[in-house]
Amino acid sequence: MPDQPLSIAQVAPRRRAASDPASEFADRVGEELERRGHRVLRFSTGDSVKRPLRDERLDIVHVHEPFAPSVSSAALRHSFSLNVATFHVPQERVLSTQVARPLVEIFFGRLDARTVASRQTGELLERYFPASYELIEPAGDERDWAAVAAELEALYRRLLARRRAADGDPALRRRIVERPLIEVDLHMHTDHSPDCATPVEVLLETARDRGLGAIAITDHNEVSGAHEARRIAEQMGDLEVIVAEEVKTAGQGEVIGLFIEEKIPRGMTMAQTIAAIREQGGLVYVPHPFDRFHSVPDYEHLLEIVEEIDILEVFNPRVALTAFNEEAERFARKYRIVPGAGSDSHVAQGLGSVRVRIHDFDGPAEFLEAMRDADIVRKHKNLVYVQALKLLQTTGRPKAPKRSVPDAKPVRGGRRRRRGARPASKS
Repeated sequence: MPDQPLSIAQVAPRRRAASDPASEFADRVGEELERRGHRVLRFSTGDSVKRPLRDERLDIVHVHEPFAPSVSSAALRHSFSLNVATFHVPQERVLSTQVARPLVEIFFGRLDARTVASRQTGELLERYFPASYELIEPAGDERDWAAVAAELEALYRRLLARRRAADGDPALRRRIVERPLIEVDLHMHTDHSPDCATPVEVLLETARDRGLGAIAITDHNEVSGAHEARRIAEQMGDLEVIVAEEVKTAGQGEVIGLFIEEKIPRGMTMAQTIAAIREQGGLVYVPHPFDRFHSVPDYEHLLEIVEEIDILEVFNPRVALTAFNEEAERFARKYRIVPGAGSDSHVAQGLGSVRVRIHDFDGPAEFLEAMRDADIVRKHKNLVYVQALKLLQTTGRPKAPKRSVPDAKPVRGGRRRRRGARPASKS
């Protein structure tokens, strides 16, 4: 509801100096926000923020001067809410801009809106941390704190309007909740991808042997492997193939279209690629969104398309650093985006190393609703091992579809689903 009261944290590092514009701003704005009917939590230097920010259901965490080290930077580290920052004093912080800049940039990357109290501060911040900064000045001769609070409330509500609906489609969910549970791997490749040598038949046999009920084949810039797999799987009768494609955009990272039929050309903008997915009635799935070792959209580009993301990959076992998966989980949670996961397998040995357990589905609408209640199941796989296998199978081979692996065989292990286990009717 537009007029629903909000829960807001105001976090400001208090200084011993007589004049502390950041703390005064936070205090006065907090008072005005309370007068407007909102719930305001206040934190300052010396306060512990980890547990409150984890346990409280906050709409907004507003940090002031979030340079490291400070209670404001700690709040950004632990917040799972939408984050707003206000920068007050036009003064360079050498520790943050020079010594600890890479770490500070990571935490600033969690900001969903940035404001400055003066134009001079904005010019300084743009020099060291380029981004969009909105000017919201403190109270003055012709401006009171009520006006400042009103501007900030409008900003908060603009951010909150970008979150996805929390309940989805309850009627559709009731229809599928009685269906059996199946396990699905949402991200994998066949030899139709230029960096993979796994034949379609090997992938399908391995998926069935490992008890998967459905798989999404997401070859790079190609759908021919997914079509071939679906044709073969229809004869198998106990494995469903979602036709998909992992499309490389023009400098804005990769995005997967699930439930598509026609190949989407690479090299378009992210917006054009998403439009092409929508034209086919597909779902937009963003893979490994914060993995800086993959081609990923940066935070600014993610914010530009946040309303268009149906599913965000929050766990990918091929991501080298756990922190990248954690950043994805944080982003999905704050914007209420449906979380997803996939093995990103380029060799059969990695298939099913992560899977989602969902109720059986028929088509993209039911699939998306089933994903809202999904459980992500992680199977231990040695990342170095599967990466080495990928290199051994692909290095030195022609960069073209339909690579071949000598004497390729399915990988055994796991629990095979009983044939015919999928229901004949899902109506």
